[in-house]
Amino acid sequence: MDFFTGSDSEVKFDKDGMSDTESKVDSGGPEVPVAPDDTPVVLNKALSGLSSRWKNWWVRGILTLAMISFFFIIIYLGPMVLMMIVLGVQIKCFQEIITIGYSVYHSYHLPWFRTLSWYFLLCVNYFFYGETVTDYFFTLVQREEPLRILSKYHRFISFALYLTGFCMFVLSLVKKHYRLQFYMFGWTHVTLLIVVTQSHLIIHNLFEGMIWFIVPISCVICNDIMAYMFGFFFGRTPLIKLSPKKTWEGFIGGLFSTIVFGILLSYVMASYRYFVCPVEFNNDSNSFQVDCEPSDLFQLQDYTLPSVLESLTGWTTVRLYPFQIHSIALSSFASIVGPFGGFFASGFKRAFKIKDFANTIPGHGGIMDRFDCQYLMATFVNVYIASFIRGPNPTKVIQQLLALRADQQLLIFNSLKNHLTEKGLLPVLEEVNA
Repeated sequence: MDFFTGSDSEVKFDKDGMSDTESKVDSGGPEVPVAPDDTPVVLNKALSGLSSRWKNWWVRGILTLAMISFFFIIIYLGPMVLMMIVLGVQIKCFQEIITIGYSVYHSYHLPWFRTLSWYFLLCVNYFFYGETVTDYFFTLVQREEPLRILSKYHRFISFALYLTGFCMFVLSLVKKHYRLQFYMFGWTHVTLLIVVTQSHLIIHNLFEGMIWFIVPISCVICNDIMAYMFGFFFGRTPLIKLSPKKTWEGFIGGLFSTIVFGILLSYVMASYRYFVCPVEFNNDSNSFQVDCEPSDLFQLQDYTLPSVLESLTGWTTVRLYPFQIHSIALSSFASIVGPFGGFFASGFKRAFKIKDFANTIPGHGGIMDRFDCQYLMATFVNVYIASFIRGPNPTKVIQQLLALRADQQLLIFNSLKNHLTEKGLLPVLEEVNA
């Protein structure tokens, strides 16, 4: 969430957010109409005596606090609401990007473009959410006959739905506009890749435990805010041409602030089961539950400090949660690599000479403007969990075994029994059971 975006610099911009030099060089190509100023009238009147620089600072600050408050509320409401919010954000981001394509090429009156774009969104969501339901709600799926049939042929149904859209696209091709239509076909699929796939990964991270959802998102928010604050007050050295308002001072200040914030936030959250336990579906109550015995990752342990830190602090050991060590990797990524999601979005907007994806949030632009870094972060967290955290899941293995035929289950049972007997483990297990 880019609640704050960069720091002020002396580079001058035109009305579309382009620098003077760039607007002269990159003057070709279609343009999207610039969204009007949508700052609330109350804020405009209250801040009328301030310069544009400080007025922008206060508008961003007030609305940032409002959005952070909303973020706390949805966390309190639980994982189901969080998943619905993620789906809503995904749809809004998709709408903003597709609308840009539609606005740019609207004069060609391409047939079915908007309808097909939303149809492909529906198909991709059906595929991804169907996979999620099968993975995490296996018992519920097996209990209901219609769901069991849909689950069994899920991938075939998904493929058939996509083929239908593919055929519709081919039938919509119009002479003299072939190249443009294939361009927009690619536009839609790249948008689906960026938006839908990443939002699906966010939900998977959430099922691993709310802490894997909240800490990465909060680190990105903290980095945006602190980079803006350091850049606003101390920024002098431009960081990258794509975002001339970003400065090295803001980048470095945001990095160290985010690492400290990530460690402190992880310490607070790791002590609550509500945040660290995997989100599971309770078949008896037909509701989500977050309750477990916390793993070693969320148990306090003593760590010996390196000699350099020992000489500086006077401490020999520190008592930390192992997750706090992992939070350093998460916050470092959010501060060093995460901003490149914002730079990518800046390049995209400059290609079409627009300042923001939309004007949904006064002073902040569209929803996509706020989540451009979050999608990159979601992928990293998912890969990080799969590479360094998640091990084999006995629950899922048992679920798959129960779905097999009786003869297949007996075959696996006998194979496992022979394996344990050869390793000398089965007699021990029998004594314990006796």
